[in-house]
Amino acid sequence: MSGKPPAAAVAPAQALAPARPEAMLPSPYLVTHLTAETADSATLRLAPAAAAPPPFRPGQFTMLCKPGVGEVAISISGDPAAGDGTLTQTIRNVGAVSGALCTSRPGDLIGIRGPFGTSWDLDPARGDDLLIVAGGVGLAPLRPVLLGALTRRAEYRRVTLIAGARAPAEFLFRGQLSDWAAAPDLTVELTIDRAAAGWAGAVGFVTEPLRRLDLDAARTNVFLCGPEIMMRLCARMLISRGITADRIQVSLERNMKCGVGLCGHCQLGPLLLCRDGPVVSWAQAEPLLSVREL
Repeated sequence: MSGKPPAAAVAPAQALAPARPEAMLPSPYLVTHLTAETADSATLRLAPAAAAPPPFRPGQFTMLCKPGVGEVAISISGDPAAGDGTLTQTIRNVGAVSGALCTSRPGDLIGIRGPFGTSWDLDPARGDDLLIVAGGVGLAPLRPVLLGALTRRAEYRRVTLIAGARAPAEFLFRGQLSDWAAAPDLTVELTIDRAAAGWAGAVGFVTEPLRRLDLDAARTNVFLCGPEIMMRLCARMLISRGITADRIQVSLERNMKCGVGLCGHCQLGPLLLCRDGPVVSWAQAEPLLSVREL
């Protein structure tokens, strides 16, 4: 085995508890709107067809069920302050279930379980800087963080969003990104992997804007979501610049099946990410991700 074994000090975020029976029963939702984000992703707006669900927290996910096809875990990408019982979920078409969800039409019925999992913690960042770094579809789970911060903008100092994509057409929420970039109280840096015709922005991975960013390490709280290799490189760079691991939050992805910590499909060392994640501190994540077998 390479690297250090999972340390006992990496404790689950919650104590093990039996799943509530109702957590396994999907609630009916109706598709009210579908927005094509990219060639292979879409955002669904969903309204409860029965009782409204419990409110969600930024970073949590639901289990979305397309009747007759199957079920898949999807992060919530909507505004946590909406308070109207609707859910917004941004989905990338990577298989049978996600493909069926991406081609849903208004009026279609979707089954939803949740919300599940841990959330991005904005409270410790009050009075400090927020740095939000997204790679590809990682912008979807981070969108509620930014929306929440903008709702309570006076509680934070600088708010910076760095988002990367392979090509200009692969950015999620392109219209909203333009609005955010024009906002006077928000810094937005977009970068693509390779130069493209008509693109006047930065070229390179998200680590490049991070390298140039003016950081107040003692007063910066970081939210990272994207491919694991991207989060690892970003976290290491930020730590080298003086930000401590407990100030960096990441969202981890594994194959979630039950959503409530029963099946073990999403195990990462001592963690079950549907229950103890998906959001954890880099202090928790780093010793686990350094073990190749995990």
